[in-house]
Formats: sequence, structure tokens, C-alpha cells
Amino acid sequence: MKVQKLCHVFAALTLGGSSYAAEPAPAAHPVHDYPTVARVEYVNACLARTQDKLAGLYQCACAIDRIADSLAYDDYVEDSTFARYATLPGEGGGIFRDSDQARQSAKRYRDLESGALKACGMKI
Repeated sequence: MKVQKLCHVFAALTLGGSSYAAEPAPAAHPVHDYPTVARVEYVNACLARTQDKLAGLYQCACAIDRIADSLAYDDYVEDSTFARYATLPGEGGGIFRDSDQARQSAKRYRDLESGALKACGMKI
């Protein structure tokens, strides 16, 4: 009992009564703030490609964080849409694959995602 009381006294003296000593350091904010739903959708789609392995959860979350650090949300939506639908057949899919903008946007996203996945330990 005396040791426990001594520890409390020592802790009080060490902290010196300052309240800021016990506060956690502020977290680093991402460069671009994506909506939570967009991050969850990305991680779910990514997990489907990794057969839902637990390690994949962390790697996919890491990848979307890296993508968010490099690409504004509006650009992410546009580029990922072009990349996702570039393989649609017929005239309807032409808008996603035939223009120079479509090809450049899809390539930019695929390169960025590939680099992010590799940096997060995913085998592509």
C-alpha cells in the first residue's frame, strides 16, 4: 500500500501539475480530406481483390491514404472512374476509353494506385 501511495506522489511531482504533459500529440492530417464513405468503398473494393485477408485491410487503407496525399478528391473520383470503366464494351464505354483525357486520367490513376499498393506492401 505504501509503494502504491509513493508512486502516486512521484507521478504528481513528475508531471508538476501541468495538464499539457498528458495530452497526446496532434495527429497528422492528410493532404486531401476524402469523405469516409469514399475511403471505405476503396478499401472494400481493394479487399475483394485480396480475398479479404486481414493484412489486406491495413494495406488497402494505407494505399487510399497515399492516394489521398497525392490526388485531390475530385481528381480521384474522375481518374478512378475512367480507370474503372475503361474496359466497358460498345459505344457506351467509348467515353471512358476513347478520348485522350480518358486515357491520361486512367493511366494516371493506375500508376498512382500501383505505386501506393507497392509502397504499402501489396503484391500486384
